[in-house]
Amino acid sequence: MKITKVAKAGTLESNDILIMVRPNELGKIELELESIVLQQFGEVIEQVILDKVKEMGAEGLSIKAQDKGALDYTIAARVETAISRAI
Repeated sequence: MKITKVAKAGTLESNDILIMVRPNELGKIELELESIVLQQFGEVIEQVILDKVKEMGAEGLSIKAQDKGALDYTIAARVETAISRAI
């Protein structure tokens, strides 16, 4: 699945995450993560995001995630929504 435009999902409210996706000309997946719990849960958040991207079959996209303490299911839902909006 190819990303064709910029899209976002989520908010910067507490316990939420803002996911922004855009096409990546290099054809690979790039992830930039900012989080208030980066040291404790950064690796888990990245894995949840990348697992959802892989599950959806998306390729060639850049993801910027700004986390405010979202739970895993919220992160996955925001990624899915942003990618769906971008195709």
